[in-house]
Amino acid sequence: MNPFDVIKQRMQIHGSTFRNIRECASTVYRTEGIRAFYASYPTTLAMTVPFTALQFAAYESLTKAMQSRRRPGYDPLTHCTAGGLAGGVAAAATTPLDVVKTLLQTRGTNSDAEIRNARGLFNAAGIIYRREGTRGFFRGMNARVLTAAPSTAICWSAYEVAKAYFIRIEEEK
Repeated sequence: MNPFDVIKQRMQIHGSTFRNIRECASTVYRTEGIRAFYASYPTTLAMTVPFTALQFAAYESLTKAMQSRRRPGYDPLTHCTAGGLAGGVAAAATTPLDVVKTLLQTRGTNSDAEIRNARGLFNAAGIIYRREGTRGFFRGMNARVLTAAPSTAICWSAYEVAKAYFIRIEEEK
C-alpha cells in the first residue's frame, strides 16, 4: 500500500496541482522513478509494527479493566471505548515515525535541497530535529489521534460483534 500512501500524501500537500491519482502517479514515476514510491517503506514498517503492538496491548488491557466492572462477554460500549482509546494511544505514540514517513513521502515536491535529498529514516529524523527540535516530531499528533480513535473503535467493535455472533452460533449447535 506504500505507493498509494505516497500518492495520497502528494495530492494532499498544500498547493498540489494533481487532479487525479493517475496524473500524480505518472508524474512521480517520471520525475523521481519507482524508488520514490518506496522511499518511506522501512519507516512505514518501523511505525506500523509498534502501532499494532501498542493497539493490541492497550485494547486488551482496557477491555479487561472495563469488563471487570461489568459482566464479561460482548459489551458494545466497552469494545468501542477500549478500541478508540487503544487506537488513540497507538497513534500518539507513533506520531514521530509518521512525521518522518511524511517527510520522506513528500520530499520530491519540496524546494528545499536538504529535504529533497533526505535518505531514509535517520537522515529525515535528523532534519526534523535540527530544524524543529523534539516538538517537530509531534506535528499533527492531535489530528492523527482524532482519525485513528474512531477508526479503531469501529474495527474493534466490528470484530467483537462478529466474534460474539460466531460464538453464539457455535453454542447453538
